[in-house]
Amino acid sequence: MLPDENSMRFVAILNKKIEIGRLLNALGHMTAGLAGGSGKAENMCFLQYKDKEEGEHPNISHFPFIVLKADNSNKIRSVRNEAIKRGILFNDFTSTMTVGTSQEQQDQTHATPEADLEYYGICLFGKTDELREFTGKFSLFR
Repeated sequence: MLPDENSMRFVAILNKKIEIGRLLNALGHMTAGLAGGSGKAENMCFLQYKDKEEGEHPNISHFPFIVLKADNSNKIRSVRNEAIKRGILFNDFTSTMTVGTSQEQQDQTHATPEADLEYYGICLFGKTDELREFTGKFSLFR
């Protein structure tokens, strides 16, 4: 028996000031990190789909994935701070994660004060009602 599909959700909030290709790259990294690095994949209720010929379409979450837009990096920072305060599972992506090798990106991020990071986006997973309390003011990304 599957849980109520509206009880939980993924929410991604992307910075509308960033070029779309960079946002899609950031969204991919955040989603992979959230699902693969959280240790909570079992809570995300991934389903295995099969087509008529028994071809597999694996690991699609039962829960909705909502993509919203933020006016700027500071709006995403506020969501990040709220997620930390509430203990909500999240992953974020900043401009320091786009330059050079992975090691250079880690070094650049480590050398940058959090207040100076430019957030491209944040991806969260949690209870729908709780996420809506602080993400409801954002509009759908179109």
